[in-house]
Amino acid sequence: MGYGLYIPDTYLTADDLAAQSGGRWTADAVRNKLGFDRKPMAGPGDGTQQMGVKAAKDCLARTGVDPMEIDVILCIGEEYKEYPLTTSGIYIQEQIGAYKAWAIDVQQRCNSTVATLKMARDMLVADPDIHTVLIVGGYRNGDLIDFQDPTTSFMYNLGAGAGAFLVKKGHEKNLILDVQIATDGSMARDVGVRYGGTEHPIERLPEEVLAKLRADGNKSLTVFEPEHMKDTLNAIGFTKWMACLDRALTRSGLTRADLGYLNILHFKPSMYHALLDELGLTDEQSVYLRDYGHIGQVDQMISVHEGLKQGRLRDGQVMAMLAAGIGYVWGVALVRWG
Repeated sequence: MGYGLYIPDTYLTADDLAAQSGGRWTADAVRNKLGFDRKPMAGPGDGTQQMGVKAAKDCLARTGVDPMEIDVILCIGEEYKEYPLTTSGIYIQEQIGAYKAWAIDVQQRCNSTVATLKMARDMLVADPDIHTVLIVGGYRNGDLIDFQDPTTSFMYNLGAGAGAFLVKKGHEKNLILDVQIATDGSMARDVGVRYGGTEHPIERLPEEVLAKLRADGNKSLTVFEPEHMKDTLNAIGFTKWMACLDRALTRSGLTRADLGYLNILHFKPSMYHALLDELGLTDEQSVYLRDYGHIGQVDQMISVHEGLKQGRLRDGQVMAMLAAGIGYVWGVALVRWG
């Protein structure tokens, strides 16, 4: 039915990242190989949950929906947030006045938006008492990246922000046609935050590690098994993605030739253009998020926003939302726009 966004006004530029990389990256390499000129970073008050509140309010303002109409909140906000073990969806429910709703947090990393579109669609079909579902959440995992860790260069683009989608039963526009998801558990622990869990609790860390954490913060989102993840993704990643897409198209009575707009998360330009070529699409049928970087599962909302703003997402088009996340997961949602 509509979308909402909150993007902080604090940015880290390609030049900033180059300076923080200790000479490992130049600003030109950041722009051309990593594919961004700047990315938003959280400023004062931009907690994960609070950014979600702002995106939810923006969504309600854009759609004109009363928060008391919301039946369910599916929160896609990340685990890195103001207070661990608080439930972000329930917090957002209270802050926006959705007092008749119930809320749950859903975690599938950068595929969380696609996953919750499936959940929302299935809920609306299955439950006669659910009519309106709010998908919403914030993201600032970029705080956890060490720009001098070469294994995480594919995550140097992580930024901050929040997004929301409102899904309503009986809405006659922007129909969710099908959603397909695939996971592969062989990479379940190839990437993660090293410090702060039960395996490496803060109170048991060596003093030299604690000193670095005190100086730099917990920048320990890293790749535990870089070669394993690289080899596995190279072997199966693209195939898994295309299998999800083709199954969703088949179930919708469509083919790749029917695709009109690619809603895709941010990754390196070479892979982006290879994907467009694979699908037979042009640059004018998608938006590359060069001024946003990768804000996780919020990228889907940003692509809708920019696609409409730039006139690339138009009535009658079939939009394919493609997302992927560490774990590993691939997802595709098809929406007939307008």
